[in-house]
Amino acid sequence: MLLVSALGLLVSGCGQRQAPADLTIINGAEPESLDPAIITGQPELRVVEGLFEGLTRLDARTARPIPGLAKSWDISPDGKIYTFHLRTNLVWSTGGPITAGDVVYSWIRALDPATASEYAGQLYYLKNGEAFNTGKIKDPSRVGVHALDRFTVHAELVHPTAFFLDLCAFPTLYVVPRQTIEKYGDRWLMARPLPSSGPYELAEWRLNDKIRLQKNPRFWDAAHVRSNIIDILPINTPATALNLYLCGQTDIVWDKDLVPVGLLDVLLKRPDFHRFNYLGTYFIDFNVTRKPFNDPRVRQALALAVDKERIVQKITRAGERPASHLVPDGTADYTSPEGLGYDPARARKLLAEAGYPDGRGFPRFDYIFNSSPMHQQIAVELQQMWLHTLGIHMELRQLEWKVFLNAQAQLDYDLARASWIGDYDDANTFLELFTSDNGNNRTGWKNARYDALIRQANEQTDLRKRERLFQRAETLLVRDQLPILPLYFYVGVNYFDTNKVRGIYENILDDHPLEAIYKVHREPGVKGRGPAGAQQASQQ
Repeated sequence: MLLVSALGLLVSGCGQRQAPADLTIINGAEPESLDPAIITGQPELRVVEGLFEGLTRLDARTARPIPGLAKSWDISPDGKIYTFHLRTNLVWSTGGPITAGDVVYSWIRALDPATASEYAGQLYYLKNGEAFNTGKIKDPSRVGVHALDRFTVHAELVHPTAFFLDLCAFPTLYVVPRQTIEKYGDRWLMARPLPSSGPYELAEWRLNDKIRLQKNPRFWDAAHVRSNIIDILPINTPATALNLYLCGQTDIVWDKDLVPVGLLDVLLKRPDFHRFNYLGTYFIDFNVTRKPFNDPRVRQALALAVDKERIVQKITRAGERPASHLVPDGTADYTSPEGLGYDPARARKLLAEAGYPDGRGFPRFDYIFNSSPMHQQIAVELQQMWLHTLGIHMELRQLEWKVFLNAQAQLDYDLARASWIGDYDDANTFLELFTSDNGNNRTGWKNARYDALIRQANEQTDLRKRERLFQRAETLLVRDQLPILPLYFYVGVNYFDTNKVRGIYENILDDHPLEAIYKVHREPGVKGRGPAGAQQASQQ
């Protein structure tokens, strides 16, 4: 009865539909940026994926790479040389040809230290890519990407890379407008009109209100772009998201974080709430540059004191699985080693060995997390577990999304909520994250042995030998050194009415290209009462 009342309150006060769009999507936090070389989070990626494109793109059904700006490619017998053949009808949304030189510029820009791309490591597979990014060489012409002519890109890799075509579909490798960037510098995204290489143009970006995307008529595949106008709303309050959805003011809501936790059980019974597994892990970052978290025994003690089963049963409640390792189960050609489990007695013993028996003398420390009721509940649960089991006190700091990302990047924290969604279906997308120079390694942890194992694994063509090398590296990560504390593997939840919205397919990367999504309009004379299942849910 309480759930019924809560749903009723959320629906009450539904107002008039705002400015019309073919499709309206609630996307979570306000994007940090729309620069493909800079972005790091899913809210940004979903928008950028509509504005720009790479040599390949991801298939909406399978999330596997298919031709994008490149119509085809050749791979040398040794797997180290890729020759991409661009489509001859590529044009920027503002006019003017997209050429092989634009591809080379975009990749070199992402590697340029001045760009400060945290994903620059995606291009380390290019010959001299890492050396250029780290300043060991200054001449960009020595990097293994060149334009052979207007329509041909030559890429030379350090070693065979099974997922290189997947990387070509990732935003860091998207093609961006050189002339606009050189004219406006860091403010290039403010240019209007903004040249785009993807299926949509940026029609409007009103901070904390909406992003409007408009179909790019010059896009090479414009005939198959299904929606003309898409509004993307930056809303990260679950009650607001659900209210707008039930009012019919939005068509799709991404992310489980935008489902009110108290209503999760009843909402998951609705046909328009969809649950699925994908490659994602929720974990905690330790700032290993700060005492006492520079001691692996302290990190191990905190990990052993966390009852992860309690978190997924009490808080997340959508079928998540507790995680003792980083790489999700089901990742292609890989099985993870087990990390640390739940052992309070051993946790207390390790903390005492580190010099803090029963928590005495252990300094107060902070835990940062971005705004979300679920993140807050997990933080409170961890706070209580560590106080009860180890006698240590943790302060909670809830931060707005952009502030949170900056605090992580600057190592301005003790412990931080973290997560990683696979960029492609391979263990490397998780494990490479914690190599010493990776821009997304926000723990301060550097380990030469770990780096060497990851490098050796990626040079290995034998899948079983590669797996064993990755397993040795992950053992360091989740059992021996523990710069992170894995909590659980994600279960995704999004909500949309399949009778109204088409083009969204469950896939292991939870990637849904905007150009494939469209709304089915009702036939004239057919009356509706809001989203399918709304009346049924209110009667339960």
